[in-house]
Amino acid sequence: MTALGSPVQDPALLTLTRCRKLVRPALEDAVGRLHPWMAEMAAYSFGWCEVGGAPAAAPGGKGVRQALAVLGSEAAGADGRAGVPAAVAVELVHVFSLLHDDIMDGDAVRRGRPTVWRAYGTGPAVLAGDALFALAVDVLAAAPEGPGAVRLLSSALADLVRGQADDLLFATRPWTGPERVTAPEYRAMAEGKTGALLGCAAALGAALAGAPRAAVGALDRAGRHLGVAFQLVDDVLGIWGDPAVTGKPVGGDLRERKKTYPVLAALGSPAARHLPALLDSPGRAKEAAALVEAAGGRAAALAEARGHTAAARTLLADAPLAGGAARDLARLLDLLADRAR
Repeated sequence: MTALGSPVQDPALLTLTRCRKLVRPALEDAVGRLHPWMAEMAAYSFGWCEVGGAPAAAPGGKGVRQALAVLGSEAAGADGRAGVPAAVAVELVHVFSLLHDDIMDGDAVRRGRPTVWRAYGTGPAVLAGDALFALAVDVLAAAPEGPGAVRLLSSALADLVRGQADDLLFATRPWTGPERVTAPEYRAMAEGKTGALLGCAAALGAALAGAPRAAVGALDRAGRHLGVAFQLVDDVLGIWGDPAVTGKPVGGDLRERKKTYPVLAALGSPAARHLPALLDSPGRAKEAAALVEAAGGRAAALAEARGHTAAARTLLADAPLAGGAARDLARLLDLLADRAR
């Protein structure tokens, strides 16, 4: 079984490691240009230090967006270094979005440590996120094809904000009835909130390497499908995942009444007629999780994720991409799709 915690001999994990090592010096250099306090909060987010700045080797992100940017440049037939500015910019935007997302959701823990707003305060966390976004634009503007690259990033960010807005608004809508959240609405939200930046990462890497428009577009669309699959699997892990792996409390999404896909799918089953009452009782999250699974919600979410992964794989197979990078991208798709198995 392939998973993100599998031995490093897995080819996809080796690719992630290779790309992180390639990007890390440029990422550290960019963060070092920030105000020292902002730089410390950024370093804390990346797992490089503790509160106060003492060096640390805490769990950081998987580096998926970094890898997509590097592989995007390699898919265009260039050296992976051509995609490093894209990788740095997208990673900075990703962390900026996480800092703000944790505040909006009230999440106190990420990757097993206090979130930045809990560790440093809400105001400082907002400011650090703003600093990371401004830095991302600056990094990308200085790269070859800078103006076009910044436009790609700003378009993806607009989609990300729309997706996040929808996600917040979903929480105010009922579980059932004509105002309920539908599956197409969920897909649009997930594509914006998660898929836009993944697609942008691969597309930016290719664009900076001079790839033709058809290849850039295919990578963007494939990344968006990957993002929906990634969000679907995150939904599954948010209900049934191991806190030691996810870094978040088990059942947290249910207690927060999030309109995740497993719940939406289960609500359509006659077997889940008592589910809305359980969902409105935060202390009954364990019972709700069991009913969501029994009503087919977990299976439906994983099947939907497999469908989006297959769509991404088809786009990659049909696009004019360099063979080695196309293979590495396909392996990365499989790795991410396997997280909840």
